[in-house]
Amino acid sequence: MRRVVGLSVTGLGAFLLVFGLLMRYWVPGQVIKYPLNEYAVTTLSGTDITYFSPSLLREFPHVHATSVETIEGDVPSGSSSLAVWGAFTAIEDTTNHTAIQYASQRSAFDRRTGLLVNCCAASVGSNSKVAQSGQGFMFPFGTQHKTYQVFDATLLAKVPFEFAGTGTVDGLSVDKFVEHVDHRRFGQQTLPGSLVGEPGQATVTLPESLTATNTFWVDPLTGATVDVTMNQTVELQGATPAERLVLLGGTMSETAASVQSAVDNSQQQHSKITLIQITIPLIGILLGIIALAIGITLVLRSPEPWVPAYDDDEVEDMAR
Repeated sequence: MRRVVGLSVTGLGAFLLVFGLLMRYWVPGQVIKYPLNEYAVTTLSGTDITYFSPSLLREFPHVHATSVETIEGDVPSGSSSLAVWGAFTAIEDTTNHTAIQYASQRSAFDRRTGLLVNCCAASVGSNSKVAQSGQGFMFPFGTQHKTYQVFDATLLAKVPFEFAGTGTVDGLSVDKFVEHVDHRRFGQQTLPGSLVGEPGQATVTLPESLTATNTFWVDPLTGATVDVTMNQTVELQGATPAERLVLLGGTMSETAASVQSAVDNSQQQHSKITLIQITIPLIGILLGIIALAIGITLVLRSPEPWVPAYDDDEVEDMAR
């Protein structure tokens, strides 16, 4: 009986050990993924924003503005490996209570790495032909201390986000990444010459460019951005200083409430990831080792199975 119990316990220990190893090294890659049904709202605010109103044909300097980005997952379009999220951003002049700008983006990306994939009706605004590449809404799980190529929806291209150190945001350890862009041209616009110091010209066509130093604080475990400061200027710039028009410029930072919400969400994800990657595997491995030790001990200490004994005469009779 002791031998039977020992073999059973040994088998259970082997099962628990394999289970723990699978939970540690295989299961996380199958279940720790960006969600299909994402819903998040991020709010930024700035007090010294300058923008140009195309409807009023005038520039508004030094206004207070807010930017609200809403991200929502398209569950039916996603899969076990790909997520499809849509983002809508509304920037409002809260000094004059008028809309400044609306923008939208739809992206498909790998649910583990965050790398963009061109499929599933991906688009920026009404432009569905742009090739989205690099990191999208998220950095990868286990973000590393290196430069990442991240898609910029203004430039319609990926740009380097350089690792710039570590820090803490509301008690959460984070990595700092900075996007540097210097007068990078991405388009052009035609407008009345009087708006850019050229009253003698009915219209002028000027290049449109972006200058930015944007800072992102990223939770390295989940790859989520928990705080951001956008210091950027989109402008039209001609050959002379007079031929300059700021379309949208200034510094906007994430609000305290928005940061706290992002941190809370990351900490909730930390608990789930720790349970899957560490707690359950550790329990399984420890219980497996203990069960193996007990089972092997019972088997070794159990009496030998009963074998009938025969005397020499009986053996000779059986041989005949």
